[in-house]
Amino acid sequence: MDGQLKTGTFLTAESSNKYKVISLLGAGGQGEVYDVECGGKHYALKWYFKHMATKSQKEILDNLITRGAPDASFLWPLDLIFKGYGESFGYIMPLRPKKFKSIVDMMKRRAEPSFQTLCKAAYNLISSYQKLHAMGYSYRDISFGNMFFDPDTGEVLICDNDNVSANGIDNSSVYGTPRFMAPEIVMGRASPSRNTDLYSLAVLLFYMFMMGHPLEGKLEAEIKCMDIHAMNKLYGRNPIFIYDPNDKSNRPVKGYQDNVIIYWELYPQTIRDLFTKSFTVGLTLPNKRVTEKEWLEAFANLLSGIVLCPKCGAEVFFDAQKQDNGVAQACWNCKGTVPMPVTLAAGKSRVLLQKGTKLFAHHIYGNFDMNSVVGSVVQNPKNPNLWGIRNESTENWTYIKPDGTQVPVAIGKSAAIAKDVRIDFGQMTGEFK
Repeated sequence: MDGQLKTGTFLTAESSNKYKVISLLGAGGQGEVYDVECGGKHYALKWYFKHMATKSQKEILDNLITRGAPDASFLWPLDLIFKGYGESFGYIMPLRPKKFKSIVDMMKRRAEPSFQTLCKAAYNLISSYQKLHAMGYSYRDISFGNMFFDPDTGEVLICDNDNVSANGIDNSSVYGTPRFMAPEIVMGRASPSRNTDLYSLAVLLFYMFMMGHPLEGKLEAEIKCMDIHAMNKLYGRNPIFIYDPNDKSNRPVKGYQDNVIIYWELYPQTIRDLFTKSFTVGLTLPNKRVTEKEWLEAFANLLSGIVLCPKCGAEVFFDAQKQDNGVAQACWNCKGTVPMPVTLAAGKSRVLLQKGTKLFAHHIYGNFDMNSVVGSVVQNPKNPNLWGIRNESTENWTYIKPDGTQVPVAIGKSAAIAKDVRIDFGQMTGEFK
């Protein structure tokens, strides 16, 4: 496949770095992407088609390069190759490693992550977009094609960042991807913003966990020709959530939309409630959409609430609502009862305390840090039947027995896991349940 740039061509960037064109990787609606090399390291170069190489696009890139990426998950513009207006130009970004896969790969079973990895990927994705929005940006085009994840670790990479713009500033030609755009954009009533990003993010998360679209049920199945008029009605003028509690007219069709029927029941009520809010209230009230903070709190608990079925080994999600109501939890795979271990409830966090469990900073500080380990579930060396949490934080804890007796838990020491006992972590108090 021939591209605009010839293999072996050297291009000089505004930074004075020289990049050698190695090969054409692919092409999209705005331009072509090349593998380029500089100083022995490979990068990706997006080279715009001439009609897309506009002054506003150059200004967007200048701003993004100057301010830098929100975090390492963004394949952010690093350098600009520009000669003058009227000519094509392009920008340098990190090259995506081949181990990263798309959501489409997962849906076609070319990638099969565990629920644990999928939850981690979702958490990382939400956290990255929160950081982007905190910088005053909107992404504009959250969809399948712009997010990749490592099926083994849950690490994420976000590409196509050259259309990121200041929130509420309409200086890009990109308005989103069909089926991911907020209803107000579909109907031409709004421009991309943080609020429309939140809608698109909810759609992407729904796809990741339900393997289907939140608005594609009976009404989509009955469409004979998916033309612009049908799409405008389904996704813009009259969108109806497939699990709207007050409108059953768009329920998924068995035998046609089986994925969402199967997966919807697998997750805790808190996750289903957030999706319901996203696609009922959130359809018409952009300011009431589920925020990144709400998603992060829910997915932190989802990530910390997975137990393996003792009979078949399937990953089963802890449902706090069922636990609090005394309802036994069943395995979605073999239908057997799955005993739930003692949980630690601290603030809005619920953590299953089982072999191998790590307590992260978010669990005891509420700071959304799900990488820094502050505690580990360990066995008593003298009695393997007794379990505790070892203090791996930077401050002492206080163990509070049911009778009010307080025992210090120094750094490196362990606190026995026992129901109705509390631990004062300093900024937050947790209770074993």
